[in-house]
Amino acid sequence: MSAEQNNPNISPIAAMFDRISPSYDSLNHLLSLDIDKTWRRKTVKAVARHNPKNILDLATGTADLALQLAKRLPQAQITGLDFSEKMLEIGAEKVKRKNLEGQIHLQQGDAARLPFDDDSFDAITIAFGVRNFEKPTAALNEIRRVLKPGGHIFILEFSMPTAFPIKQTYKFYFKRILPKIGSMASKDPMAYTYLPSSVEKFPTPEKFVGILAENGFRQAKKKAFSFGIATLYTAIK
Repeated sequence: MSAEQNNPNISPIAAMFDRISPSYDSLNHLLSLDIDKTWRRKTVKAVARHNPKNILDLATGTADLALQLAKRLPQAQITGLDFSEKMLEIGAEKVKRKNLEGQIHLQQGDAARLPFDDDSFDAITIAFGVRNFEKPTAALNEIRRVLKPGGHIFILEFSMPTAFPIKQTYKFYFKRILPKIGSMASKDPMAYTYLPSSVEKFPTPEKFVGILAENGFRQAKKKAFSFGIATLYTAIK
């Protein structure tokens, strides 16, 4: 029985991530040639400059970013939230193997309806998840609500490079090769056609910086990684 049949209320995107959860980590590293690990390390380094004590990692998935944050910031308490139950189950096993149950707490939830009090977190991180938000404006409003005044948000997301020939090479790989490898390995054709489609539909870095500003964040900035294949967005409440 599929995840959708088990729970008719589950969103199609959450159900998709449930299905691909067993192969998610290995495929991410394979398809990005392990560059995604470098991007996360750079994100963690940016977070660590502010030494937050209480961090919310939204769209935590299998807890990759939460684990790196815990390693770099051993005094911080980290809450990881995701809408995919199966991804969280894998994340919980990874947290357990690292003996970090006392530092990292994972829970299922919706970014558009965060189950936390106002002004709860010093920093909020999102790695490759903001483009999956079904209600992005509601999610940004919730993020602003639960972030402490002066707190920082860090959003790591795929973006489309614009420089020749990186743009052309990347688009060919992203639309022709990645879906085929991902489909064969995960047995889910939808998942790895959804990925390039969702990245292409996501606002450009310039537009997304503007969206952050429009939704009540200040000092919104962007920093491109790997010729613009990924972008780190930062802003302050």
